[in-house]
Amino acid sequence: MTCRSDTGGGTLFFVGVDWAEKHHDICVMDEAGTTLESFRIEHGVKGIERLHAAIADRSEEPGEVVVGIETDRGLLVAALIAARYEIFAINPLSVNRYRDRHSNSGAKSDPGDAKVLADLVRTDRHNHRHVAGDTELAQEVKILARAHQSFIWDRQRQVNRLRSTLREFYPQALEAFGTDLAAWEAVAVLSVAPTPELGKRLSRSKIAGALRRGGRSRRIEASAVKIQQALRAPQPQASAGLSAAFGTVVASLVEQIGSLNARITALGAELQEHFESHPDAEILTSLPGLGVVLGARVLGEFGDDRTRFKDARARKNYAGTSPITKASGTRRVVLARFARNEHLFDACYRWAFCSLTASPGARAHYDRQRAKGKTNSQALRTLANRLVGILDGCLRHRQTYREDVAWEQSLDVAA
Repeated sequence: MTCRSDTGGGTLFFVGVDWAEKHHDICVMDEAGTTLESFRIEHGVKGIERLHAAIADRSEEPGEVVVGIETDRGLLVAALIAARYEIFAINPLSVNRYRDRHSNSGAKSDPGDAKVLADLVRTDRHNHRHVAGDTELAQEVKILARAHQSFIWDRQRQVNRLRSTLREFYPQALEAFGTDLAAWEAVAVLSVAPTPELGKRLSRSKIAGALRRGGRSRRIEASAVKIQQALRAPQPQASAGLSAAFGTVVASLVEQIGSLNARITALGAELQEHFESHPDAEILTSLPGLGVVLGARVLGEFGDDRTRFKDARARKNYAGTSPITKASGTRRVVLARFARNEHLFDACYRWAFCSLTASPGARAHYDRQRAKGKTNSQALRTLANRLVGILDGCLRHRQTYREDVAWEQSLDVAA
């Protein structure tokens, strides 16, 4: 990115915004590093008007204003973007390190952090990323995709609690449904039989009815027989009081899982509608392993601003798939990147796993990494890094995925 101070423009002013929930501290600084004004604004329209007024007193054009803030989303950031200021989203860890460069006392305050942010974008903004100008549709996809993913994570936490509870007193249920306790049919049966006593009393017709309510339409009778046999299998019994207490917990967890299932289904339909209307959707879903849900997550987290990433390497670094190297003297260690967008990294990791059965080139790449002695996680991370680079090329050239182009050298070696 080329900073505007290098383009021969007018005088630049630097604004540090220490963001908080109810108020924001502001520091305005000139090119020499002199603090021109420090003040606090409230969160809301009046506060934004106060900030714009302070900036307008000193600058004639929005391009003369450079803003440093520790977040890249929210109503305040949207207002700054709408004003066409140049905005840099600074990682809080970077702010802490920059603060330590100028003071070793350990002192910290909100006005002081605003000054640090203003000074940081004055001297070091070339080392940080500016806030991307994604389209509203891409932002909508990101919001829905994150909510969808968060609900899935919430459901998994509840499923883990349910599995742990059932292991204590109701192993028959684990035998009947295995690891798929989030399935609608498991929810339907456990909602009417949260204890071993109730499970043993269930007839095949009641189990079949629960399976139908859970959405099962095929092999209902065979499944009902299998589930009934598992629920009636002899197992050690807890006392009646303990069983009743555990049953209350199971019923509560099953209700939560059922509610999350409904929310995930509804959000998934909404997410699909938004994602498929985006012009990049065709390119994303052409890549092996990327369906609607994973494709939407990848699109939402990367955004669709064409200027956001300088090259494929920058995109890989942002995804957290590229490694970091620590070298000192004769010692050199390559490690996984720990400072990363966890939502995006999770999506890319799952993408790599799904691509193994959809792309011969991806499979060959993974197998070569495993042959080198890398673990499954390391090999998938390396594959995800390669896939992110392929995605970057597809988006830059506005081309859908082609197996022979993406893995030309790999396929030649395999042949």
